Amino acid sequence: MNTHDFIEIRQPNWRQLENLLQRAGRNLALLSDQELADLGRLYRLAASDLAVAQRDYAGQRVAIYLNQLVGRAHTLIYQSEPLRLRSIQHFYRQSFPQLYRHLWPYTTFAFLLFLLPALASFLSVWRHPEAIYTILGPGIDGLVKQVEQGKLWTDIAPSVRSAASTTILTNNIQVMFLTFAGGITAGLLTVWILISNGLNLGAIFGLLQYHGLSSGLASFILAHSFIELSGIFFAGGCGLYLADGLLRPGILSRRDALVQRGSLAVRLILGCVPFLVLAGLIEGFISPSSLPAWFKLMVGFATGVLLYGYWLLGGRNER
Repeated sequence: MNTHDFIEIRQPNWRQLENLLQRAGRNLALLSDQELADLGRLYRLAASDLAVAQRDYAGQRVAIYLNQLVGRAHTLIYQSEPLRLRSIQHFYRQSFPQLYRHLWPYTTFAFLLFLLPALASFLSVWRHPEAIYTILGPGIDGLVKQVEQGKLWTDIAPSVRSAASTTILTNNIQVMFLTFAGGITAGLLTVWILISNGLNLGAIFGLLQYHGLSSGLASFILAHSFIELSGIFFAGGCGLYLADGLLRPGILSRRDALVQRGSLAVRLILGCVPFLVLAGLIEGFISPSSLPAWFKLMVGFATGVLLYGYWLLGGRNER
């Protein structure tokens, strides 16, 4: 088939596709259901014609024209969905809690990687306080001496609470992203962060328990720890989910599995940021305040119940 015959036979479809593209502009919502179906059909036909033109009529005007036409149609059809308030509402109302439950086994494993070392280091330091140097190193000496004098480091002056809150929430977000990103190291970095943080917290509580000061630290962390630690465990679960795809890609290539799971995990991590911001605000303003311990416990318990009620029950009535 020569160029003239090819153009004469196929041109009506190209013109129809051009008309639909002009009618839609940048918004597919302007097209009717039938026009959308026609757009998909004509796009596939034009893409097929482009393949023929590049093979048989390479360098000719028809090939250049079809390349531009198919490019315009592809850009319209596969355009990214704009970030709209409705999309954000749908994500937090439905997608986020559903995806959290999908990653529940990984999050549970991340929790155990934190909890078991924390219990082990707590018991070890409680019975033998000098073991804290083995776990945390000689740099902890200043804190140990302060605790031996019966002092805690958790008091934050009201004049610096705003700055402290900003620092705390920034640190929380950094730890969360680092824990998640550790998944690309086959999970080794994620596992190390969870275990080391568990060892650190357990050792400090063991030291305070030995000197009768653990209630002071517990009172400090009651208000914010439910959200903060849950966010870290969830980030660890996302990192382990990423690592699992890297180690066990199944029928996918490792690259495709990493891209697929990574795009999902990134959405979930970004969805957690508002919760960690809230935890940072609580830690900066409520935790160091002179409010009674029972009030801080109520804040922590209430935020924990609301968070896990949302994660475990949200989006169950929607597909």
